[in-house]
Amino acid sequence: MTNKLPRWRGFNLLEMFIWEPGGELVSAGGAGDFREADFEWIREWGFDFVRIPMDYRFWTVADPAGGSGGAWRFRVETLERIDRLVELGRQYGVHVSLDFHRAPGYCVNPPAEARSLWTDPAMQGMFCAQWHALALRYKGIPSERLSFDLVNEPPSPGACGLTRKNHEQVVRGAVAAIRGVDPERLIVADGLTYGQEVVKEIIDLGDQQVGQSCRAYGPFGISHYQAPWVNYPWTQAPRWPGADHFGSTWGRAELEAYYAPWAALVQRGVGVHCGEGGCFNKTPHAVFLAWFTEVLEILQGHGIGWALWNFRGPFGVVDSERGDVAYEDFHEHKLDRELLELLRRS
Repeated sequence: MTNKLPRWRGFNLLEMFIWEPGGELVSAGGAGDFREADFEWIREWGFDFVRIPMDYRFWTVADPAGGSGGAWRFRVETLERIDRLVELGRQYGVHVSLDFHRAPGYCVNPPAEARSLWTDPAMQGMFCAQWHALALRYKGIPSERLSFDLVNEPPSPGACGLTRKNHEQVVRGAVAAIRGVDPERLIVADGLTYGQEVVKEIIDLGDQQVGQSCRAYGPFGISHYQAPWVNYPWTQAPRWPGADHFGSTWGRAELEAYYAPWAALVQRGVGVHCGEGGCFNKTPHAVFLAWFTEVLEILQGHGIGWALWNFRGPFGVVDSERGDVAYEDFHEHKLDRELLELLRRS
């Protein structure tokens, strides 16, 4: 069976990834906003997809008088940034996927939210209300141009108060909130265990334009080697094949097995896309390319598209600051041409 989702290929853009004080002051098209040149280069190089990990604190204004219910309103200036982003996608023929990287009540990154999306009705209501409002705002824009990725990398069952049951309830609630105003919108739910595990409880939603998103971060001993935000005992230098993954050794067979459940999901009629993948810049470049060549071959064999994390920065093709790359000067940036050409072939 053919994958119900297009084999989109592209990048994550991070201008709304983490809110810091003052971040709400960035204006649409101003300094610090998304760069039109990124869309131009992405399209010029033959790619057609951007995923936008977003922090809800950019557009959310708390109402101190709201009490324990957590009353809030939208910051219109931030919504105008998202409007511009969607328009840039239309202008350059690049699909835009809006993702709540930090949702009300949950984020994979610190700091932890004070309340839990998985157990707190107020946070669940806020989550659904925000997706409902975005669905209403962008109703009429076809799903070929715009999709919604509900919440980035839900944890493993048992972590952060998440159970399979309450996770399913959160997903179904958000889908219903979106469908109430925009029945045609394409929706994506990230896999459990930080995007690694198929969500079997919502397979039936595959008939309602709800796909699922996997990751390309295995083996961990390659993808995140010496990443400073990771607490992991790096016992060996990265190599491929033979890389460490939480104490096991991976080669091509292990990669094939890792993606087999996602391939099976495609065969069951559920659309699948790989929303994030890549390699931190401390892994030797040659090891990264050898491993990622095989990752992309496997994904392509299953008709699954992908988005590199990120476009510019330590996982990216531009300004990655690797110490072992012969960079090409490109519009006052440093371009990893070898990685770019691998991605273009895939």
